[in-house]
Amino acid sequence: MRFKEVIGHDSIKKHLINMVNENRVSHAQMFAGPEGIGKLNIALAFAQYLNCMDRQEDDSCGVCSSCVKYNKLVHPDLHFVYPVVKSPKHKNPVSDSYITEFRNFVLEQKYFNLRQWYTYLNSDKQGLIYSQESQTIIKKLSLKTFEAKYKVMIIWLPEKMHVSAANKLLKMLEEPPEGTVFILVSDNPSEVLGTIQSRAQLLKLPRISNEKIASALVDEFGISTDEGEQYAKLAVGNFVAAREIVGQGEERAFFFDKFVNLMRQAYGRKLFDLIDWCDEMNSQPKERLKNFLDFALRLIRENFMMNIQEVDLLYLTPEEKNFSERFSPFINDNNVLELSEEFSLAHSHLEQNGNARIILMDLCLKIIMLLKQ
Repeated sequence: MRFKEVIGHDSIKKHLINMVNENRVSHAQMFAGPEGIGKLNIALAFAQYLNCMDRQEDDSCGVCSSCVKYNKLVHPDLHFVYPVVKSPKHKNPVSDSYITEFRNFVLEQKYFNLRQWYTYLNSDKQGLIYSQESQTIIKKLSLKTFEAKYKVMIIWLPEKMHVSAANKLLKMLEEPPEGTVFILVSDNPSEVLGTIQSRAQLLKLPRISNEKIASALVDEFGISTDEGEQYAKLAVGNFVAAREIVGQGEERAFFFDKFVNLMRQAYGRKLFDLIDWCDEMNSQPKERLKNFLDFALRLIRENFMMNIQEVDLLYLTPEEKNFSERFSPFINDNNVLELSEEFSLAHSHLEQNGNARIILMDLCLKIIMLLKQ
């Protein structure tokens, strides 16, 4: 991937190019920022520029033998680590167990998130970078580079790394073999083991500007400029979310339908219907349930903004706006904070592997009481 293929982040690109040209490349770097802003894309473009045999002033050449291999993600000195899932075929998986799928996925999607990666694998399980991964990393990096100046190890989502795997990598991160560059790509750097954080140079990436997202959406989907600007505003700097909004992704539509049903049944105090709702949601993977709770929190916030008539701060699709015009009066000063706290608490309990059905039923009962305030 070349820098010109990455949406936005012009100042970050310039910084990385200068770092290479001034020969001050840190052996371990962490690219951190919100989901969906192209951090992995920047990492790939940076790695390609590092090993390009004919670097241009502002990008890799794209045509040398190194760039050709990087464009296909098959360069022998480019290595990946990422969350994987256990399956009957892969009972003790490492990243290489899924390398063909990962390469195809990255080349097809360009911009994606963890949920989409799990969906691509047809998995409803939460993945990890398992402890056995550390041995694979150490073995790979102990070898000399095959043909490039730098051997690059990209670790996507180090916060998903098992503690034992992270601890085994500390020495290698601190004193890597000559010519080795680690690039850690994190959505939540605060969740990365502290000793890992301290050994990597942090580079914070901001959200993508609305103008850049709108332009990219117009180019990719052929929509009008006005539509591109509307969708970009709704995405709040997240290009993955922007693409889903344009396509009204299946999961987004599912979440919206379940949120509407939850609020209607809770307002009508239809306990048996709510029990059925909990049973249906309980059949979903926990990762999807957590995503739903995040979605619901956003709609609670948007409905409160609509209630207090802060129109300029609204980020709603036409379908969401149509529902919220009727529902927003029920989200007010008396209950918005408590509702937000209850959804956040449910999210936290799911992360702690609590019983999903009990957590959801408790949430429903709290919503019944709070909607009447």
